[in-house]
Amino acid sequence: MNRIHRVLLLSVVLSSAISGCSDEAKYKAMEKKYNAAQADKAQHQSMSAEEMAAHSGEAMHHVMSTEIAAAPKIDTDEIGRRADDLPPPLNRAQTQLVRIDLYTDEQVAEIMPEVTYQYWTYNGKVPGPFIRARAGDQVEIHLSHGKPGAAHQGHNEHSSAEHAAAGHSAHSIDLHAVVGPGGGAPLMQVGQGEEKSFSFKATHPGIYVYHCASPHVPTHIANGMYGLILVEPEQGLTKVDREFYVMQGDFYTNGKYGDKGHQSFSKEKLLAEHPEYFLFNGRVNSLSGDRALKAKVGEKIRLFVGVGSHVAANFHIVGAIFDSVYPDGAILNAPLKNVQTTIIAPGSAVMIEFTAEVPGKYLLVDHSLSRAIDKGALAELLIEDPKQPGLILQSGH
Repeated sequence: MNRIHRVLLLSVVLSSAISGCSDEAKYKAMEKKYNAAQADKAQHQSMSAEEMAAHSGEAMHHVMSTEIAAAPKIDTDEIGRRADDLPPPLNRAQTQLVRIDLYTDEQVAEIMPEVTYQYWTYNGKVPGPFIRARAGDQVEIHLSHGKPGAAHQGHNEHSSAEHAAAGHSAHSIDLHAVVGPGGGAPLMQVGQGEEKSFSFKATHPGIYVYHCASPHVPTHIANGMYGLILVEPEQGLTKVDREFYVMQGDFYTNGKYGDKGHQSFSKEKLLAEHPEYFLFNGRVNSLSGDRALKAKVGEKIRLFVGVGSHVAANFHIVGAIFDSVYPDGAILNAPLKNVQTTIIAPGSAVMIEFTAEVPGKYLLVDHSLSRAIDKGALAELLIEDPKQPGLILQSGH
């Protein structure tokens, strides 16, 4: 890198840092105002019956309306990304510019039937979009805070002060495929209504995690802000019949697993590393039933499996043996052969390949099995026999 290029890059980073300091002061001021408003509200709520009676009917109505408005409505019928929602393999020998458009969005959705939670997302789903590029490509990331064109800009009825207090007045992206400080995050701290972009050259083939890196970083990640980026080698990947995209995440709710109603995020449980839910693709049974992974006998299957949040996974398919496993996203290394269970570290991913040999229903699990049976880390793979369509045998552990 020549001297002029270094100076320009340093200027960009310093500018971003100065802007970040200015934004932090602004968000702290907004948080102070919000906390003052909350204290005033708490004072109203602690009044005696006589004191409340002394207030006007209009004031009483205001307090009641505030309480009613606090109950969140469901923003989306489906928070989980389908396992087959990923771009097809690349079929080109030349490098090119790959533009990726992302937006952040807070979505209240069901984490399981009759249980809601506010997720923080990229493009409205958990995990975020699967990004696919080729070694040598220039990848250009555009990130906007809030869904472009949406009236509420991804914030529903929340005020700026509430966003600052909740800790998501800024979002960003750190891609583990980027070589450089912060994986791009120092340049991509995006405030409400803002859009920023940066580009990088994809130089290292592999399967990598990306995630939000705005304060408090663990909270942003725990609420669902993660995804995978694949950098294919120049020669491409070997041909398979099916590819699937699966990410395990751990979620920290105030209530216990299965408690009904709206569940708020528990930072205390996060800091104690005590998740209530372990989930594939965002919710309980996100990849089961009509959303199960599906293939046919004789087909070669490739899985991209990552851990977006904070607890390592023990990935296993009941009744299957993995022909090839590429640990830690190192897809150019010689694979491990005939693997039963593979450990995936937080912020890491693996590529798995195997052939469907016997028809039936197979279970994807975290083999720390209480997570699968009692906390949600369970999905289904349906293998159909083309000679007997519709016949699915059961597979158990």
